[in-house]
Amino acid sequence: MVVGFLFALLACLDLFTTGIVYASTASQAYTPQAGPCPANFTLVRQAGDPATGQGLSPQEQSYIDARRSEVLPGAFRQYLDNVILTGIPLPYYVYSILGDFNTSALPTIAIAVSGGGYRAAMFGAGVMNAFDGRNESAAEAGTGGLLQATSYMAGLSGGSWLVYSLAQANFPTIEELVLGPPNPEITGYGGWTTSLGTLTLDPSANGTLNYEYMNQTTAAITGKYDAGYPVSIVDILAQTLGRHFLNGTTAANFFDNSTLHGAGVMYSDLVDVPTFSAHEQPFTIVVADGWSKYPYGPDGGEALGSVVPPSNVIYEFNAYEMGSYDPQLSAFAPMTYLGTTNASVCVTGFEQASFVMASSSDYNAMFNSSPAAINATAGQWISLVNNSLPQPGVQLDVALWPNPFQGRGNGSFTEVNETLLSLVDGGTDGQGLPLQPFLVKARNVDVLIAVDVNAEVNNYATGDSFTQSGTRAALFPGIYSFPPIPASNATFVAQNLTLHPTFFGCGTPETPLIVYIANGGPPKGQVAVTNASTDTYTESLIQGILAQTFDMTTQGFPADPTAARDPEWAACLACAIADRERERLGIARQGVCETCMARYCWS
Repeated sequence: MVVGFLFALLACLDLFTTGIVYASTASQAYTPQAGPCPANFTLVRQAGDPATGQGLSPQEQSYIDARRSEVLPGAFRQYLDNVILTGIPLPYYVYSILGDFNTSALPTIAIAVSGGGYRAAMFGAGVMNAFDGRNESAAEAGTGGLLQATSYMAGLSGGSWLVYSLAQANFPTIEELVLGPPNPEITGYGGWTTSLGTLTLDPSANGTLNYEYMNQTTAAITGKYDAGYPVSIVDILAQTLGRHFLNGTTAANFFDNSTLHGAGVMYSDLVDVPTFSAHEQPFTIVVADGWSKYPYGPDGGEALGSVVPPSNVIYEFNAYEMGSYDPQLSAFAPMTYLGTTNASVCVTGFEQASFVMASSSDYNAMFNSSPAAINATAGQWISLVNNSLPQPGVQLDVALWPNPFQGRGNGSFTEVNETLLSLVDGGTDGQGLPLQPFLVKARNVDVLIAVDVNAEVNNYATGDSFTQSGTRAALFPGIYSFPPIPASNATFVAQNLTLHPTFFGCGTPETPLIVYIANGGPPKGQVAVTNASTDTYTESLIQGILAQTFDMTTQGFPADPTAARDPEWAACLACAIADRERERLGIARQGVCETCMARYCWS
């Protein structure tokens, strides 16, 4: 048991008085550095007036523009070729829009993958696999190539593990992403090491290895602590996630204390990844929630609840900056210099990629100090940090980021006077789907593929998180555009909307058209696999999940209720992809697109 090793650790070994320090190189790599700010440094970019229009950063806009001109024309034509090979005739306008050399007419597509730990990461990977043009089965199904034609991808919690891992590993095939490439010693990437746990201090059956593992993960954050920065159990979580989702770790060296295990990998390092530099991968965004200490309790100790009000700020991280388009803030800080709070002393090395993923997946329902949780994993992690690295008055179950936005906001920014931002799991406000970045009007998203892997009933999604996103968007009318959806998950369940792909927003051209794909239940005739809830995965289980997710993503919604698959699904999806540009051109839906949209659109 973890608790036994923990007591042994605290009773028999004081890492900081005996001079025995494990993972010292990782500790150095994980420690932020301070120095003079560069000339003409600007700490905060105002994102514009929410009422009159917000703007993207110049770097993001440049990336999207370059991807649109250099990559998307060929990607859309390849995708269209795969759709055509399914044999379903398309209206002329679909051929024109998706195969046109006029890049301004090409749709802007985004994929959002929900939280749900390893289960969400696995299911989201399966959906992307069904959209990947490098997957022969996906190409034959007519869905392959859509991933290559996508402009954005976002994740929170387990979804963040997927999207950032995929981006930093140089956009490999999904099977290589999850299981690892055949030559990890060359690529530096070893896969997700799925046979070892992500949210535990005892990933091995070997007690000695677990003892070493606790020493390593704790020692790796001591440099940050010694440099005067507060640390929490989210820093411990970062060490575990780095071993699974970042370059540098394989199953063979997982417990090697001479390996960095992702320490020193910065989120902004994405800009140097070859497929990112060539604009060949979607622009990646990770989402986290702001946690206000009020009304949850005074500074110090841990949070007393697990619910974040929907009005709290939602933060997003990308390769260039971190901040929020929420009207309370509408500001961003440069990613490279996160940890900086003024324009004279600049901090680098705080934006560890593992810490960003951990901030997005610190689900407070687990990580809290209530009596019921103190003997669970989170309580043991809190005890480990609290006893090893005492920090009176520091909240230990949130991600602690120096606040670059002090004195900013429009008066409703609740952290305006806080020295630290407290961030938690992006789904703690009830929105397990990271849709908000793609409701920002400046991104001009035409089609939003929402991958819902929330575990609402029997580890299946029932649409509840999706409805929460609609409720939250309604708090800011005129700022976020959200299509009509059912008012409650009862409608989702009654109409089986989680059991097949469903389109939302078919009649609201001012909003993104949402293609909703949920882990709502197995396909007809199949045994449930994708609702598996475990912290470790065998290769056979992984292959089973990827195969079943492929079927769920490509089955469509057959007109014949007795059929298992819709032979028109690839064409119907292409109709949805082209629909917003069709609307802008003033063309009526025709042919298969007219019947498809009538069948797939929720009304």
